[in-house]
Amino acid sequence: MCGIVGYVGSDRSLEVLLGGLKRLEYRGYDSAGVAVIDARDGSLNVAKRAGKLGVLEDELQRHPIGNGATGIGHTRWATHGGPTDRNAHPHLGDDGRLAVIHNGIIENFAALRDELLAEGFAFTSETDTEVAAVLLGREYRATGDLVEAFRRVVSRLDGAFTLLAVHQEQPGVVVGARRNSPLVIGLGDGENFLGSDVAAFVEHTRRAVAIGQDQIVVITPDEVAVTDFDGAGVEVEPFEVAWDAAAAEKGGWPSFMAKEIAEEPDAVANTLRGRIQDGAAVIPELSDLDELLTGIDRITIIACGTASYAGQVGAYAIEKWARIPVEVELSHEFRYRDPVITPSTLVVSISQSGETMDTLMAVKYAKDAGAKTLSICNTQGATIPRESDGAVYTHAGPEVAVASTKAFVAQITALYLFGLHLARLRGTLTSAQQAANLDELADIPGKLERVLESSDSVAQLARWMSDTRAVLFLGRHVGFPIALEGALKLKELAYIHAEGFAAGELKHGPIALIEAGQPVFVVVPSPRGSDEMHKKVVSNIQEIRARGARVLAIAEEGDAAVLPFADEVVRIPLAAPLFEPLLAVIPLQVFAMELAAAKGLDVDQPRNLAKSVTVE
Repeated sequence: MCGIVGYVGSDRSLEVLLGGLKRLEYRGYDSAGVAVIDARDGSLNVAKRAGKLGVLEDELQRHPIGNGATGIGHTRWATHGGPTDRNAHPHLGDDGRLAVIHNGIIENFAALRDELLAEGFAFTSETDTEVAAVLLGREYRATGDLVEAFRRVVSRLDGAFTLLAVHQEQPGVVVGARRNSPLVIGLGDGENFLGSDVAAFVEHTRRAVAIGQDQIVVITPDEVAVTDFDGAGVEVEPFEVAWDAAAAEKGGWPSFMAKEIAEEPDAVANTLRGRIQDGAAVIPELSDLDELLTGIDRITIIACGTASYAGQVGAYAIEKWARIPVEVELSHEFRYRDPVITPSTLVVSISQSGETMDTLMAVKYAKDAGAKTLSICNTQGATIPRESDGAVYTHAGPEVAVASTKAFVAQITALYLFGLHLARLRGTLTSAQQAANLDELADIPGKLERVLESSDSVAQLARWMSDTRAVLFLGRHVGFPIALEGALKLKELAYIHAEGFAAGELKHGPIALIEAGQPVFVVVPSPRGSDEMHKKVVSNIQEIRARGARVLAIAEEGDAAVLPFADEVVRIPLAAPLFEPLLAVIPLQVFAMELAAAKGLDVDQPRNLAKSVTVE
């Protein structure tokens, strides 16, 4: 949510800013703008427009602004004030000599605005960000120093924010700060960068530093300095970004989502790499936590949206293998219900970006309550893993499409590895059982390839159903969260009614929704795992078929029991029951993507959604 880029270096700031904003488009936005200190006359020039980045680029073609060596750029997701030209960032202070961009929400902006109005300052927008810009301008006039003025301002702000600022009287300097919102430094040669995430600058450098909570950064072409809000110096540790700019490009695919679905076998394989040793799950980055993990008596998984469904799938496996109670909570509900947390509780957070605000706040709540915390994350240097006692990175590579696909299967894979790692520590599986499960997991990338190779029939089915107004999804056991995820993908991408249900709930209400022609996807469990559960799902299919439903079954190869009752059968390779979700979700992802594309919708940037939700 919101994209931020800052640059100091050579006279190519516009090129860097626009390129960075382009790579941050996946975060979701409704306006864009840049501020550049002109290399010729030292003036601060701003261009900003509502709409997509192309609208801003057209504006810059019609009305060029001077290029320079210092600048900031922003893509905005509207919070305070609608998506208009005047509400777009950057916002100005000090009579137009200073520019500010902002991600987050300043909760005490109204009181600050009233204070400034009483002093005679005027405002041109409806945003909380302009309050910070005007306040910074006032403090700059008082101090004559951008960094000191910035420190005074951020210390007065409440809420979640990342702020960047430049002043035409101090060219070659960009100052930034963060509280509960992401900010990363890119370390260049004779140039330095700031960004909401590493995608903003990975085209130019893969050396990065993550900024911590309540810290200020000052970048010049040759130096980077990080302090806390009180001005004390902070030691930082650079890291190497594990992917390059090419990984975040479409590479000939019709959409980022199509590309990322195709990358799911690699996402799983990369998450497994180096974590299977001599037939046992060994997660090296958790080696220092073995004693902690053996002492826990309960696990709570916290996540939002798709990540929460990955958590539900993982909970089945962890309980079965490690024999420890697991519950799954929505992050935004967790800390508001006074949960029971003890020092022997492990809270496992799941977030692709590692910046999901609801989840971050829940992690902090859990830590304050004395729980141990573990993060499942896909993004290096992100806040949630740094706030946690331990982290398991998924190594899925950059995920640009707003609707998560490869991150979902990588999260399940990481949870399965963690479950087996925990089972090894607790001695709840024999060596043979551990090895058998890991063999199943190691076979998943190849089986995913087979699912993808046969996905044309699902794509054709979606195109035939492009006028569908509602789709239902049913599943049992690990198939239930997959039904929920299938419904979510369809809602996100195609904007139609879709609901996922536990198949056993049918007779408790949802069967009333069934009418003639109603499409229903059914995730059919393997009869080899539980013949009783398989028979119950086949009975569910018969119940809805008798009431006119059009049944679309996802079933393993060779399952003939569904054939008499299903209108369409999508086959997935044989796998042990706990591993079937990794295969069954692919057809549902493809279906949602292709149906949305058939309706002429943008599958990468669905309306009203952002990739990373960085405000509560």
